[in-house]
Amino acid sequence: MTIFKKATGIIAGAVIASGVLASGAFAQTTLRGASMFDDNHAFTKTLRKFIELTDEKYDGEVEFDLRLNGELGVESDYVTYLNQGVAVDFTILAPSNMAVFAPSIPLMDMPFLFRDLDHWNAVLSSDVLAPLEAELLEKADIKIVGYTGGGVRNILSAKPIHNMAELNGFRMRVMGAPIQAQVFSAISAAPSAIAYNEVYNAIQTGVIQGFENEAASIQNLKFYEVAPNVTLTQHSITVRPIVMSGKTFRNLPEDLQAAVMEAGKEAGAFGRELESREDGVKLQEMADAKQINVIEFEGRDELLDLVKPVQDAYAAELEATELLEAVRAK
Repeated sequence: MTIFKKATGIIAGAVIASGVLASGAFAQTTLRGASMFDDNHAFTKTLRKFIELTDEKYDGEVEFDLRLNGELGVESDYVTYLNQGVAVDFTILAPSNMAVFAPSIPLMDMPFLFRDLDHWNAVLSSDVLAPLEAELLEKADIKIVGYTGGGVRNILSAKPIHNMAELNGFRMRVMGAPIQAQVFSAISAAPSAIAYNEVYNAIQTGVIQGFENEAASIQNLKFYEVAPNVTLTQHSITVRPIVMSGKTFRNLPEDLQAAVMEAGKEAGAFGRELESREDGVKLQEMADAKQINVIEFEGRDELLDLVKPVQDAYAAELEATELLEAVRAK
């Protein structure tokens, strides 16, 4: 019978190394997961679904140790752990945080890439992104087992932004991948890469004037306290791969590998539906509670015109023009 640990507590008082552990007459596998968020966040719910599905699909002994609320660090830490095969075996990551190992990966999360939710879901339900998955495994030793996401990212600011004139020179935090800075520079903002766990204080102290994010994270981490203005640029629909350390995956029994891949695909679909549905609800909850001021952006079509040449140049630089065209054509 599978040993299935849904709680987030410490197992045997310590983080247990993944792989096969001797325990009397049987061997047991422990898989360690990490989430930066609490139980209410869609990422955590999706990881719990992944655990549940893996447990259902695998007949052997497996135990899960899922740590929440950033106990094991932030996403940039998780990337290093996954690459090295230590501390974290599975999690959900923003593609930009994996660019340090695989420069092409942020293409799947490029601002203004998807026309709408239907286009986004069609891409993630297909094999269009397979070349990026192969690159990530080769260069970072991180295996994508499914795709979640679905949050619509907008700009948050301490002072209201209504139009291109007010966006000009806006000092904002972006994720670390170069394409993020390139895109926001193209629309006249002044982007800089700042660690995610430093954003709140950076806005509070005036180092930056704001950043960009989706509703779930704004609500979960109370970013509205320092940046209450949400401008509906709707520049990204998030792609968040469910990932596992390649070293961990290769050490799993073949039937557990198969269970992980099936569970990842199904958990990804679950997470995409959940987050895309919750996104608008959470935005409205914050607006109703007067925690945020929602602002329509004047001239969004102009943003799209400014960004397309940057996207084309980025894809050409990565020799991924065909991939970008395939995504656009989906």
